[in-house]
Amino acid sequence: MSKKLKWGILGCAGIAKRAVIPGLHLSELNEAAAIASRDGDKAKQTAEELNIGVAYDSYEALLEDSSIDVIYIPLPNHLHKEWAIRAAQAGKHILCEKPLALNAHEAAEMAEAADQAGVLLSEAFMYRYHPRYQQIKELIASGAIGEIRGIRSAFTFNNPNDTKNVRFRKEWGGGSIYDVGCYPLNAARLLLGKEPQAVTVNAFFSPQHDDVDMMASGLVEFEGDVALTFDCGMWAAFRNPLEVLGTDGIIEVPSAFVTPTPESSHIYLTANGERRQIEVPYVNSYTAQADSLYHSITNGTPLTFPTSDAISNMKVIDACLLSARERTRVTL
Repeated sequence: MSKKLKWGILGCAGIAKRAVIPGLHLSELNEAAAIASRDGDKAKQTAEELNIGVAYDSYEALLEDSSIDVIYIPLPNHLHKEWAIRAAQAGKHILCEKPLALNAHEAAEMAEAADQAGVLLSEAFMYRYHPRYQQIKELIASGAIGEIRGIRSAFTFNNPNDTKNVRFRKEWGGGSIYDVGCYPLNAARLLLGKEPQAVTVNAFFSPQHDDVDMMASGLVEFEGDVALTFDCGMWAAFRNPLEVLGTDGIIEVPSAFVTPTPESSHIYLTANGERRQIEVPYVNSYTAQADSLYHSITNGTPLTFPTSDAISNMKVIDACLLSARERTRVTL
């Protein structure tokens, strides 16, 4: 087997410690080799806790490490552009947390920097590497539910009291649309294989939380009179379902974006008046995401989801935020 790719983790964010680094540890193709923080003690402590060999007290030092192949960026949204470009200029491939940037223009700048440096830039929507999404697409293509009439999805959690959370900083790219609304938007585009034509979003902007959207509900229009209806929030009970409604049936994914248990991987098909469970093998989506990037880097396999897809998703997010702020329908 080829040598493992060595990953450098740019920051000690919760998603890195809780999910991405453990996912790398499970991989036979990738290795979490180094971590950096502007707080050297924090980097050292995290490295010790998560069995990472090297800890750096600056992001720059990590980028200068010639042994590192891939940089993972879990920094606050407003820092994605700067550090993705700096990582590209250092010759590192990049996995950057979603959303890729603050807007589509920034995302395009990041993509251009990666192209110029000859490195790969991938957006970290881990859920779509789970095999069940390929199964869902195959069910749709087979006609199992007839013609698609609509998609419903949501992603909400309840965390309003963590007032120092970066999600509650407007200038840092805070808010529920950026943080969790991006998932239903991305999933609808993935399953329909199309880009939206217009969006209409209503949001609750909280003065207690730097005026970020703490809850948003929207309608996303696609060609053929098919629409996604979604909601997202950071001040509501936890849930993350997805439903594809067809003329002849329904596909349900009760836990669409997170799969903490084997049971949460399963999907449900209702057709011919019968609802049945479709069992899906339990897969760590974070490991699958890293392994997919490995094959693109080492074997030249095209990215499963090209950077252009991330730019397109940012255009939809931009439109949703504009619609919510101006309380109007926005065309794309």
